[in-house]
Amino acid sequence: MEDLSKLRNIGLVAHIDAGKTTTTERILFYAGRIHRMGEVDEGSATMDWMEQERERGITITSAATTLFWRENRINLIDTPGHVDFNVEVERSLRILDGVVVIFCAVGGVEPQSETVWRQADRYHVPRVAFINKLDRIGADYRMTLDQMKERLHIEPCVLQLPLGVEEDFKGVVDLISQKAIVWFEETLGARYEVRGIPSKFVDEAEAMRIQLIEMLANVNEKMMDHFVHETSPSERSLREAIREATLAGKICPILFGSALKNKGVQPLLDAVIDFLPSPLDLPPIKGKNPNTNETEERVQGEDAPFSGLVFKLTSDPFVDKLSFVRVYSGRIRSGKVAYNPVIKKRERIMKILRMHANKREEIDCIRAGDIGAVVGLKESKTGHTLCDEQHPIVYSSMFFSEPVVFVAVEPKSKEDEKRLGYALERLSEEDPTFRVKLNEETGQTIMSGMGELHLEVLVDRMMREFSVRANVGKPQVAYRETITKPATAWGRFKKEIGGKVHAGEVKLELIPLRQPTEFEFENRATLIPLPDEFVESIVQGVKENMENGVLAGYPVGGAKVILREAVLDSSAYTPLAFKAASSIAFQTAARQAAPVLLEPMMSLEVVTPEAFVGDIIGNLNSRRGKIIGITLRKELQVVDAVAPLRQLFGYATQLRSLSQGRATFTMEFCQYEVVPKNLQDEIVARTIQG
Repeated sequence: MEDLSKLRNIGLVAHIDAGKTTTTERILFYAGRIHRMGEVDEGSATMDWMEQERERGITITSAATTLFWRENRINLIDTPGHVDFNVEVERSLRILDGVVVIFCAVGGVEPQSETVWRQADRYHVPRVAFINKLDRIGADYRMTLDQMKERLHIEPCVLQLPLGVEEDFKGVVDLISQKAIVWFEETLGARYEVRGIPSKFVDEAEAMRIQLIEMLANVNEKMMDHFVHETSPSERSLREAIREATLAGKICPILFGSALKNKGVQPLLDAVIDFLPSPLDLPPIKGKNPNTNETEERVQGEDAPFSGLVFKLTSDPFVDKLSFVRVYSGRIRSGKVAYNPVIKKRERIMKILRMHANKREEIDCIRAGDIGAVVGLKESKTGHTLCDEQHPIVYSSMFFSEPVVFVAVEPKSKEDEKRLGYALERLSEEDPTFRVKLNEETGQTIMSGMGELHLEVLVDRMMREFSVRANVGKPQVAYRETITKPATAWGRFKKEIGGKVHAGEVKLELIPLRQPTEFEFENRATLIPLPDEFVESIVQGVKENMENGVLAGYPVGGAKVILREAVLDSSAYTPLAFKAASSIAFQTAARQAAPVLLEPMMSLEVVTPEAFVGDIIGNLNSRRGKIIGITLRKELQVVDAVAPLRQLFGYATQLRSLSQGRATFTMEFCQYEVVPKNLQDEIVARTIQG
C-alpha cells in the first residue's frame, strides 16, 4: 500500500507563452523521467505530442505524466494557456490537489493568468507561483509582484531573491535557508552549487526574510512569537508555517527562475513537495447520495468504498477511448465493474493505464488519491462519478463555458457523411465546450466552439485522424436571444394521431432574468394538479423551443417560464399533446416579450509600442470597441478594451499590419450584450432570406 503522504497531484497553469511546457520539460529531465529536454519551438516537447501542438508551438490538450522527486511520486498535468482551450484547465483543476501558476517576468499578470487564478479559486486549490523568464530583456519581477497584489488580490509570499535580472540572472537566494543557489549552464542546470549569499545581496536578503516572517506572523502563532521577540525561526519551523498557510489558502509562495535557461526548477519541485498538499492533507470530499439526495462525505483512503470522478475523455488509436479518472476513495481494479450513478449503469473496466503524455504503462489498479486512465467505459462522460454500487455517491461536476463561434460543415460524399458523424461524436465526447447540431432547413452540420483556433484545430483533427473530407464555412458568431419584458400566452393543441385524439392546453408566463444564459421553470398551476409526466412533457417542449429562438433561430436564454394554468378534464389530454401545447405557448409568449439578439463581447489586451497606440485605438473604435484603459508596462503601452466578437475575426492580421508586426493581443469572452437595432434587423433579414 502506497504512503499517500508521499503523493502529489499537481498541474501547471498559466497564460499562453508563460513557459508551462518548457518548465514541464525541465521537471521531467531533472527527475530522470526523460533523458533529453525537448523544446516547444522545435516541436520536440514531450508533453506536446499532438501534431497540431507541434506545428503551432502551443499546448492544446492537457497531458498527464508521473515522476518521482525526493522519494515522492508526483502526478503532473501540463495544461494549455490559450483561452480557446480553457476547458482543459477547468477539468484539471477540478481533480488536482495543488497547482503551480507560472507568470512571465516580462508580461506580468496577463489576462489568462487572471482567468486560471479565478478557476483555482473556484475549486479552492492551494497554489505555488513561479515567476519565469527572469533572463529576458525587460524582466521585472517587482512589477509582476505588484500586479499580483493589484489584479489577483493576494499578498505574495516571496521565498527567494533573484541574483540579478535579464542577462545578469545567475541564480536565487533561498530566504528560508539563507543560502545562494547558482546553476552551472554547462550541465543544462542539472548541477548547481549552494553557497553563501554574495555581499551585495546580504542586506536585501535579510530585509526580505524579515518581511517573510512578518507575513507568516499574521497567520501563524509561532511565527508571531518569533517576530515579536525578534528571534530567527529554524528552517524547519519556517517550512511548516509556510505549508500550513498555503494549504489553508492564506498565502501563495513565490519562487523565481528561467526554465529556458535551466535555472530555478529544482527548488520549484522542492516547493511542490514541501508546500502543496498530499491527498491526506485534504478534507473529506462531499457528494450526494442519489437514493436519498442527502450530502455524504468520503475520506480519501483505501478503506472506504470505491468512488472516483471521470474528468477527461480522449480518443486513442490503440484502445479506442481512454477515460481519465481521479479516485477519491477505495480502489478500482482492471476486470472489475464500476457503477455510474448519473446514468444508473454498470461499466466494466477492461484495462488501467498510467500515462506519460501519449505513452502508456499498464497497471493493475488505481488507488485512493491517485489518477489513471481506464479502458472500457462505454457511456460515462466527462464529469460523471464512478462508485461502488452498494455505496452510491455523486460528486459535483464542472463548469463549462458556452460556445461563441460556429462553422458550417458539409461532407463531400456519402462515405464522408458516415465518417463525419462518427468523428463529431467522438470529438464532442472529448470536449464539452464543442457542440454539434444539424440545421434541418439547410441540411448543414453546425460545429460550435470557443474560438477560431478551437474550431480550426477540431476541423484539422477531423480531417487527419478520422479521414473526413468536407467543405468548411467561415467562422460565424454564435448569437443568443433573450426577452426584455414579461408576456403570457395560451397554447392549445388537438390532433388525431394513430386513431387517437391528443389534446393539451397550457398557459405560460415568461419573465426576463438578469443572466442571458439562465433558465428557470416553475409550476404554479395549483388549481389542477398535473401528474409528473405531464409537467416533464411541458418542460421538454419549452426547452426544445428554446434551442431555436423566434427572431433568428438562435438559442434563447435569460427567461423564467412559469406554468400558470393547464386544462386536464378528459382522456384526450396526453403528455404528447401537452408538449406540443407548451411549444405553441412558448413561441407565442416569446414573440410578445420584446425579444432581442445578444452578441458575445470579448475582453482584449493589446500590448504595443507607443508609436502605434493611436492607430490601434482608432481601429478598435471602428470595430465598435470600447477602450477601458491604457497602462504603461516598461516601454510598452497596454490597451484594455471590450469589443464584439463579430468585429474581431481577422484582427490578428490587421494588428500586425498596423504595428509593423510589433504588437500582440489576447482576448477572452467577457459577457453578452444586446446587438444594436440596425445590426439586429440586418441579421434577422439575412436569416429569413437564408
